[in-house]
Amino acid sequence: MHLRDTLLASLAKLAGTREFHLHVLVSSPRKHTNLYPFAFPRPKTYLQNILILLSEQATPDAPRLFVSAIEVFVYHIPSTSSAVVYVSKVDSTGQATAPSPTPTLVNALVLYYVNPATRPLSVDHVWVHLFARAQSQYLFPNSADFAGKRPLTDMKLCAWWKHQLSSVAEELHSQAGDTVRTRLYYLLPGMGELEASCSLERIYSASSSVSWVYGHPYSQTDVPLPGVSSRNASGTTHLGQIIPWFDDDPKARFIDEIAYTTEAEGVKSPERKRARVDRVAVKSSEEGGEDHADADRKDTHNQKEEQTTRALKKVSVSEFWERMSFRQECIAGAVTGFFVMAVSSISLPSLPRSEPSPLAPQPGQVSPHLIKRVLTSLMNGHEFPSVERAAWSTKVLEESIKGLCDGLRPGPVVNVSTNSDSSGRRTPERSVTLGPPQTPPPRLVGGKYPIVDISPNPFPEPITSLETYHSYIYGALSVSNPELPRKTVAEDDGKPKVTVLTVRRKKRAKP
Repeated sequence: MHLRDTLLASLAKLAGTREFHLHVLVSSPRKHTNLYPFAFPRPKTYLQNILILLSEQATPDAPRLFVSAIEVFVYHIPSTSSAVVYVSKVDSTGQATAPSPTPTLVNALVLYYVNPATRPLSVDHVWVHLFARAQSQYLFPNSADFAGKRPLTDMKLCAWWKHQLSSVAEELHSQAGDTVRTRLYYLLPGMGELEASCSLERIYSASSSVSWVYGHPYSQTDVPLPGVSSRNASGTTHLGQIIPWFDDDPKARFIDEIAYTTEAEGVKSPERKRARVDRVAVKSSEEGGEDHADADRKDTHNQKEEQTTRALKKVSVSEFWERMSFRQECIAGAVTGFFVMAVSSISLPSLPRSEPSPLAPQPGQVSPHLIKRVLTSLMNGHEFPSVERAAWSTKVLEESIKGLCDGLRPGPVVNVSTNSDSSGRRTPERSVTLGPPQTPPPRLVGGKYPIVDISPNPFPEPITSLETYHSYIYGALSVSNPELPRKTVAEDDGKPKVTVLTVRRKKRAKP
């Protein structure tokens, strides 16, 4: 079952009567070198982007409204038979009918990749990473201005993520049984284990059979680390080999600072500028035609590798997480949380079999540039402060996705009239369309084009069509289930109702 069908099946169990319209964009694999940028040698990694957009109709006559969006990055490391699923952003507009479909989408998505029966990658170990940081909006611009949206606070968001991953682990064990080994880790920088546990259990006090470990997962041996192969598993590893590097992640920024710090006091000193010389590629026949410029470039690269490796080896994993508690992202007045879920398949060794290339595009996958254009249009060309604005943005963006899959055919321009004067003339609003992608020319380094350390992809990018759109990307579902029972005031927080009595003051006797 494909990801779109799995998500639709999970939405069919939601309470209430409504209609869902789901768009699932999964990019084709491409080579990636920045998951472990300070590892030497770097493991071969392949990256996929996933963008999920869900719109809802309360009634057949009501307009479609975007209610949920999820952005995920999936990294495939064949050398260690591992996959890393990084949940980058999860957002909602607050305009969905209760109950919200966002938790259902998140649970179904994570379960799809950790369950060996449904995961689309042929790997034995899956790591799910996420960084919980409370904000009013992530993927839907100006959705925080909508009165019905109630973003979770910092502590409630951390408790929400722990509850979601616990639900995934329970469902995984009910489906896979003893064929998988699951380990769950969480860490709230700046808080002790007892304080963090009591604070989160106070919000979600439901009993769970899943056990969590408070701390980092980089010292355990139950599940192999994705960036450490069997060749160097027995040797000494440093931070750059065991902690993955994600975009917009405080761990990545801290690793960068440690790697490029050259002074013992922690002060970064600038590199000494070298004299500019006219490098001419003079090939010597006695030395086999070696290029002096290329040799000099290799020496500089090796020196930087040694410098960053020495700096990373000086900091242990425990010290790294202890110092993370004093980072600006973790002490800015809001509680943040790091959550990791590791799943390892327990099975008998099978006979070697031929498998397709990790770069080969699968049916239903789209170009990474298509997802980038859709996400850029969502973040920069639309807003969701009201139902009217959300309906217009939803219509334009959904038509744009279909148009991109149909070969970029021009569609009708959607204008929303905002101003009109006595003469009847109206000022149309600026129409938002997906313009053609434009790649800026590469910058010259020393008068030459820089050397790219990624070889070209032997497979062409997938070409989408309307058949791909209807078979793998877009799906609709009508839900008609009983409504949830309404909670009374006394049951809202799971605590008995308390009656506060007022104290009557005793009247003073008249003199």
